[in-house]
Amino acid sequence: MFLADRLALFLQGEEAMDRIDDEIGDTRWLGRPPRLTDSELVCLAVAQAMLGFASESRWLRFVRSRLGAMFPYVPKQPGWNKRLRAALPLVKRVIRLLATDTDFWFDNHWITDSTPVECGRSRPTVKRPDLAGWAGYGYCASHSRFFWGLRLYLVCTPTGMPILWALANPKLDEREVLTAMLDREPDAVTDRPGLLLIADKGFASKEFEADPALRGAELLRPSFKREKRRKGEALLKSVRQLIESVNDTLKGQLDLEQHGGRTFEGVAVRVAQRVLALAAAIWHNHKTGQPVMRSPIAYDH
Repeated sequence: MFLADRLALFLQGEEAMDRIDDEIGDTRWLGRPPRLTDSELVCLAVAQAMLGFASESRWLRFVRSRLGAMFPYVPKQPGWNKRLRAALPLVKRVIRLLATDTDFWFDNHWITDSTPVECGRSRPTVKRPDLAGWAGYGYCASHSRFFWGLRLYLVCTPTGMPILWALANPKLDEREVLTAMLDREPDAVTDRPGLLLIADKGFASKEFEADPALRGAELLRPSFKREKRRKGEALLKSVRQLIESVNDTLKGQLDLEQHGGRTFEGVAVRVAQRVLALAAAIWHNHKTGQPVMRSPIAYDH
């Protein structure tokens, strides 16, 4: 697997590793420090998503057999699962680190959308208490079917770099979720004068459109038949295709729908793992001057 070796060299490369090590630093531990460092954990999490290993057991066997020289110690599957779930704040931190380390962070054009993250189909799965209260039933318009799980809300730049993201029950109103995301990080909007937030018709309402205006941003969405055409609406179709392409990358190349999480913490960190892989690919392609920013395969162009 030549691609695996090349990707492993990238993840273990001096530039990538130094950037993560400088930011994460040495974590203080009570007692014996872990044999697998946080930096190594993050790199392995990105590699697992990029190489399409949905099964953690198969991934750990691959690491031991092919990447053992670079990762001398890899925990067994229970230990890996425990470390990965506990690393959710760390993964979120690295996503933001990579985003702020590119020119895309200062882009004043954002695109937002949500996509289903299915967590189960059988009745026993739906009744499982570990996800009860978090997941729920929702409707996927693009596939014309109902699903049980969560929705991933993503705010990104036109290049696909994640800025804000969240998981929410599909029964929640999209506008309420996006408002809560903006409330959690108000500086992300106020620090960008003239911010243009591009959304679809699902975010339409007078109350919601007034909220970005109070923050100093403008909401651009397709108009309904009874409304006047909005300024810049003619370009919306091509711009909206960008967020659909990002969702397709997460699902088609990073196996978002094959996350395998059985608890809310497990689903959350595995979704974050895919978002981190997308951010890492864009960061790497940007730093190396690649013509295609959003490709998660670092060596296909």
